[in-house]
Amino acid sequence: MSKKPLHKVKSFLVLMFCTVVALVSGQAKAEDGAESIETGAKASVLIESNTGTVLLKENENQAMPMASTTKVMTALLAMEYDKLDEMVTVSRNAFGVPGTSIYLSQGEKISLRHLVYGLMLASGNDAAVAIAEHIDGSVSAFCKHMTQRARELGCEKTVFVNPNGLPAQGHQTTAYELALIAREAMKHPEFRAIVSTQRASIPWEGRSYDRILNNKNRLLREYEGAIGIKTGYTKAAGRCLVFGARRDGLEVIGVVLNCGDWFEEAKRIMDKGFATYEAFTAFDEGEMVRALPVSGGQQDTVAIYAQGGLLAPVHKGRKADLEVDLPDSLPAGMACGTIVGEARLLLGNQIIAKAPLVVGEMVARQDYGFVLDRMLRQWVGHQSVAQ
Repeated sequence: MSKKPLHKVKSFLVLMFCTVVALVSGQAKAEDGAESIETGAKASVLIESNTGTVLLKENENQAMPMASTTKVMTALLAMEYDKLDEMVTVSRNAFGVPGTSIYLSQGEKISLRHLVYGLMLASGNDAAVAIAEHIDGSVSAFCKHMTQRARELGCEKTVFVNPNGLPAQGHQTTAYELALIAREAMKHPEFRAIVSTQRASIPWEGRSYDRILNNKNRLLREYEGAIGIKTGYTKAAGRCLVFGARRDGLEVIGVVLNCGDWFEEAKRIMDKGFATYEAFTAFDEGEMVRALPVSGGQQDTVAIYAQGGLLAPVHKGRKADLEVDLPDSLPAGMACGTIVGEARLLLGNQIIAKAPLVVGEMVARQDYGFVLDRMLRQWVGHQSVAQ
């Protein structure tokens, strides 16, 4: 294991940290050390999107209804279905959904992609049902899928009874778990593009004009660096908002549940986050960490990279270390992408972020042809020098 000055080999660095989150098998968990805040919300949280580090929190683990912010999971499953160009035939069941709507007609054919736009911009409850039925055959099957996916993301209290967030007994999440779901959804570039769109048009079958969709999220117009994500309201859940922004390389995702002044509270939470933290990138994605010697290979060294890069939010006042754990050399023949070590950011003895270190290319083993060719080149070179 190496632990050296950053300015020499980028294996040690002194940073300033205030909040600590343990990363276990890539899953971030809220720590008691995260800073508590007081807002007008019943529950709130702010996390750093790359690591999932909890920056600010307030009743973040309290189970509550979440209204139309439910649709973040509905859209995530549509992204993971990965067939957004498929055409969906709207059922009678989808046509009759109450509440906010994009006015789908029974029998109408519309692409899954356009349904997701209607879901996330106009908050179409009918679009949510159409998506659910298309992906899993029925709303009940889709809701089981939603809940199971939440469990896979580490969300133990989240239960989905419908795909749109209309009031239902037992339909619930927590601010923290909803932030984790949003974080996963934001890993999909198309989801990002959709939730950051302020206005869009989608086809309206049987009409000579398109549906015009206006995003209900005021932050996209009012907050510098805003990236989405979803509004929600019912009388039972109150005003709920999943939001996010990116400034100077630091990206945050937040949630407020049952919050009267939802947009202003979201701004205040993000302002505090950006005023307190900054992004530190130990290694960019695609940045070489080190070149390691290769034994028995057709080249002498191979480049090692931090898979996905290594970034953490930095708070002034604490020191952190970067450790790079790699062998002294590698054998030839290892496949590109093989994990050979790990880079870790630590606060004291606690790991706060980590990244696997991988082989950048396969180095072929030496064979008879290679050895003979090298011997010939050396002999020719020797003869040239002798002359």
